Amino acid sequence: MIPLRDTIQSKHYPVVTLCLIGINVLVYLMQPVHGPDFQEFAFTYGLVPARYTVDEVTRYFTAGQQIFALFSFMFLHGGILHILANMWILYIFGDNVEDFLGSFYYGLFYIGGGLFSGMTHMVLNLSSTTPVIGASGAVAAVMGAYFILHPTSRILTLIPVFFIPFFIEIPAFIFLGIWFMIQVFNAAGTVGMDGPGIAWWAHIGGFVFGVGVIKVARGMSSGAPDTNQKRWDGLPRRKSRHLQVIRPSSGDEGLDLKATLTVTPFEASVGTTKTVNIPAGFQKRMYRVRVPGGIQDGSLLRLRGLGRKNQYGETGDLYLEVRVETSA
Repeated sequence: MIPLRDTIQSKHYPVVTLCLIGINVLVYLMQPVHGPDFQEFAFTYGLVPARYTVDEVTRYFTAGQQIFALFSFMFLHGGILHILANMWILYIFGDNVEDFLGSFYYGLFYIGGGLFSGMTHMVLNLSSTTPVIGASGAVAAVMGAYFILHPTSRILTLIPVFFIPFFIEIPAFIFLGIWFMIQVFNAAGTVGMDGPGIAWWAHIGGFVFGVGVIKVARGMSSGAPDTNQKRWDGLPRRKSRHLQVIRPSSGDEGLDLKATLTVTPFEASVGTTKTVNIPAGFQKRMYRVRVPGGIQDGSLLRLRGLGRKNQYGETGDLYLEVRVETSA
């Protein structure tokens, strides 16, 4: 299952999420990626449990190096697929979590999730000499937070079946629940094992951290009075999501269908092009829709031949009502 997009539009630019992605990519481009140099690099800047628990190993590192490695490991990656997967997941789920927490606290949350995931792995692999690297634990914390914040959001998912791409929508609690159970299943029986592989327990620890922090944050916010304090949540978005999932409906027996397409005031003013997903049986088909500049809220865009088809072969049209979102 490859997630492509969720259906929750964030209200602000995910400034910290994009910065984190940029930092991870920059670090990846700067680190050695082949041969013995990378092994030494990973042992120095990755999370190696034995560095903190085995005296013979600990003596080779200063206190500063030990502390630095607790944070640096979450910005290293072992290959292009490793970093692409982590950053894509962060891009999909991070903006909505940043919206809820605010950019500053979201940054602290991300670092805390990575640290907690590393500690979880360390506690269960105290004498391991295998370096753990990657943002997976911190990203798992973001996924755990999203699991609590938006369980009914739908995740547009690509499922390749014999090289045929199927696009389906999966509720977030099912998608993330399946992901979490896969981590638990793979983690079973790995405690104390030392060798190359994936730090499954770090993923589990990060996810649990995300769930716990959001539950506590929600409890605190619901019980606290509204002080109308402003916080920095990032800049308002000038653009809505390029890929949008629409659900056509019809209020009568006719062949025409109706759906809603969301744009920002900026896009309504200058025009834009969107890619929309429209149900077509079990799959969903993608279409490009041009929104002309100067369009007004409530205007209709007509997509010919995308409505219902009757027994005589006649086909209706799909009308997209443009919704201009003015709320920040």
